[in-house]
Amino acid sequence: MNRRRLISLAWGATALASLPAIAATSLPQVEVFKNPSCGCCGAWVDHLKVAGFPVKVTLVEDTSAVRQRLGMPDRFGSCHTATVASYTLEGHVPAEEVKRLLVLKPKAVGLAVPSMPPGSPGMEMGARKDPYNVFLIDKSGHETVFAAYPKA
Repeated sequence: MNRRRLISLAWGATALASLPAIAATSLPQVEVFKNPSCGCCGAWVDHLKVAGFPVKVTLVEDTSAVRQRLGMPDRFGSCHTATVASYTLEGHVPAEEVKRLLVLKPKAVGLAVPSMPPGSPGMEMGARKDPYNVFLIDKSGHETVFAAYPKA
């Protein structure tokens, strides 16, 4: 193997090794507003990080005040509220759906998974996976099903 080929292979291997880091930095930061005593919110944060999102956590005593400020109707409330790009995320929204939202760029407030369904990211309970919907909330506060879980 000649020297030029060896250098080319080494450069290619270095570039391939850095792809996960490049992919992670290409996703926008998610800011999560959560109560300091909530453990499942931390598990959801970990889910986002594993999916490649940079995450900033802001501790607040009252997530409903944050929800109201961001335009997410209280009826979709959960244990934490987050922002990403120009969207609001409420509850245990799967990272896959956040990525899809960012690609589709609908005119909407954001996504919500009301309550805390077992089996959603951060609410894992062994093999238990209750069905739940991820709702797209439009600017007037109406919801449509963006995704249904568990996926078939």
